Amino acid sequence: MKFRIIIEQDEDGVFVAECPALPGCISQGKTRAEAIKNIEDAAQGYLESLKKHNEPIPPSIEEEMIGICI
Repeated sequence: MKFRIIIEQDEDGVFVAECPALPGCISQGKTRAEAIKNIEDAAQGYLESLKKHNEPIPPSIEEEMIGICI
């Protein structure tokens, strides 16, 4: 499954990653790569918890990027 994540660097230089499709699923890391690894682990745990409690799993996404010239 694929989920969109948002990564932002905070004022202390820490990278914060969030998965909007999974409310409250947020993680962080000292580097962008570490934040991505950590949010993957957090999302995996989140989905396992949903499954364990027989709650619906949000659908995965298909996303495309386009370039706009101005």
